[in-house]
Amino acid sequence: MDQGAFFIYADNAATTKMSRAAIDAMLPYMESAYGNPSSLYRLGQEAKEAIENARARVAACLGCEAREIYFTSGGSEADNQAIRSAALNGAKKDKKHLISTAFEHHAVLHTLKQLEKEGFEVTLLDVGSKGLVTAEQVKAALRPDTALVTIMFANNEIGTVQPIREIGAVCREAGVPFHTDAVQAAGHLPIDVRADNIDLLSLSAHKFHGPKGCGVLYARRGFPLRNLIEGGAQERNRRAGTENVPAIMGLAAALEEACAGMDARAEKLNALSKRLIAGLRKIPYAELNGDEFQRLPGNVNFCFEGIEGESLLLLLDDKGIAASSGSACTSGSLDPSHVLLAIGRPHEVAHGSLRLTLGEDATEEEVDYIIRAVTEVVTYLRNMSPFWRDLTTGKRPHVFAEFEV
Repeated sequence: MDQGAFFIYADNAATTKMSRAAIDAMLPYMESAYGNPSSLYRLGQEAKEAIENARARVAACLGCEAREIYFTSGGSEADNQAIRSAALNGAKKDKKHLISTAFEHHAVLHTLKQLEKEGFEVTLLDVGSKGLVTAEQVKAALRPDTALVTIMFANNEIGTVQPIREIGAVCREAGVPFHTDAVQAAGHLPIDVRADNIDLLSLSAHKFHGPKGCGVLYARRGFPLRNLIEGGAQERNRRAGTENVPAIMGLAAALEEACAGMDARAEKLNALSKRLIAGLRKIPYAELNGDEFQRLPGNVNFCFEGIEGESLLLLLDDKGIAASSGSACTSGSLDPSHVLLAIGRPHEVAHGSLRLTLGEDATEEEVDYIIRAVTEVVTYLRNMSPFWRDLTTGKRPHVFAEFEV
């Protein structure tokens, strides 16, 4: 492969390219059927009918009823509304205890932190070195005053997939609402909210080739939602503001397409991930983050001793590879990833992380090029690093064991 003559996008966990199906679904509602869904005349009612059609299609993908689907601006808003609703509902019954994990997305963690300031108590479960939480941990943490359990379906940085169905069953037996942030999972993993015992679920269109700025909150029928946004009567009085009809149509089309091709895509991406992991493991003092097998298709996250992640990303960009060192939502932060710290990586190693998230168009040739490029860049950066020199001369101890090729 001719280095520099192409571009490899390996940051699909941050966002995905919109699919042709999503774009085509959106265009009519920008060009002709552009009415306000709240208007009574035909143009408005056409838009309203389109939204209800999209709602039913999304519900079919998740295994729920159309009336349990609420359209939002994205996953963060859906997370906020779900968690705050459950917390406020619980507070009315003197239940002010919330359970989550230490490596949730900040949309969840920051909401919980704000609720702590409002008098709630939060328990963050340990996810261990593999980035997994168990149903037994959740059961042990439940209390009579627990108002909500919120645990992500799949981690946005290291890709580990949690035992959602088992956790949901524990919550259902205890009568405690269960919310899952499924932003990374929707369209990539099978989801059936009934079978999975999920009461509340959040997703975002741009993670499965839909448009940015549009998401979904699933709320089980009978669950009282509290409004974040007041104003109009949209979304059955639960989310004020004129609906973004084009984006909603794009979301529904993209989710249907993603769910229809899920099995074949997962098989391909799992094979490419295995190839990528095997190649990167040949780099000395490098380790995979998260469980090797219980993870999202296409997600590969490594730490490399003796380098800074920012330098690694910039040099990979020069080689035509777009990657990340963690969540796109915290890319401007100089702090190490809270996810990597939660699985026990020390600060100096957490700073040297690389997240590669492959798309369905990825090829073995591209994966092999990524392996070569990462190996070259890591070697180059280490040769420049006084910290690495201290490691190789024994002045500092290594964190990782050297891989034996």
